Amino acid sequence: MPELPEVESLAGFLRERAVGRTVLAVDVVAIQALKTFDPPVSALGGLTVTGVSRHGKFLDLDCDGLHLVIHLARAGWLRWRDDLSGAKPVRPGKGPLAARLRLAPDEEGLAPGFELTEAGTQKRLALYVVRDPAEVPGVASLGPDPLAETFTADALKRIVGGNRTQIKGLLRDQKVIAGIGNAYSDEVLHAARMSPFKIASTLTDAQIADLHEAIVETLREAVERARGLAAKDLKAEKKSGLRVHNRAGQPCDVCGDTIREVSFADSSLQYCPTCQTGGKPLADRRLSRLLK
Repeated sequence: MPELPEVESLAGFLRERAVGRTVLAVDVVAIQALKTFDPPVSALGGLTVTGVSRHGKFLDLDCDGLHLVIHLARAGWLRWRDDLSGAKPVRPGKGPLAARLRLAPDEEGLAPGFELTEAGTQKRLALYVVRDPAEVPGVASLGPDPLAETFTADALKRIVGGNRTQIKGLLRDQKVIAGIGNAYSDEVLHAARMSPFKIASTLTDAQIADLHEAIVETLREAVERARGLAAKDLKAEKKSGLRVHNRAGQPCDVCGDTIREVSFADSSLQYCPTCQTGGKPLADRRLSRLLK
């Protein structure tokens, strides 16, 4: 799933290639992906892309004041094309293509743009055409951005205070903190040397400070690694930079212990017992506690 660092990089990638160009058309293939009807998606045709920004995991293309907001969900991706002039007309079907945005041809006759694709059978990729990004429910309900200056250790303390949620779930909750998903929550907790099942409200001031530092540094490092990369290279970069996520059975880069995996909610998490749980493995069941 694309998370904050990848979406931030995609936003930068599109700023360099799409801003200042005119939208020729947006072709929606997966009808269920389009979540709004007023304004119609056809209203984007003829408008100029004036900016690209990010709201948590949402990508926002500002087209003369009308916004195309994209959420790539778990299996969605953006594929840039230097020339879509020869692309076949899109037709609804069972393939991965969900939508295509075509930009007007340049002086050389090339018509660049991008395609939105989604793998798998669970189609959750979402498109919104709105006058204000806050009209998108998922954007309106976002918690603070962890890379914003206002996201301080004191701000995190207010978030965890009195919260009986396991810290892994809290980090993934977009209404609490925007942009962190399954992968980077694993990475953050490993960097903070914290059990994913620790209850948020039990954190000491020192642990909150360590967690805040781990959140900010982990995300900033990932953003820097992805900066300037082509969209097609972001997935490989993300995978290469992960220390624990999706590395079950491999040695921990910090201590050498074997990275383990347990079920969590609708997915799984990976962690290092030595670094995070005092050497004790977590029971592989939901709402697990440390084995005694």
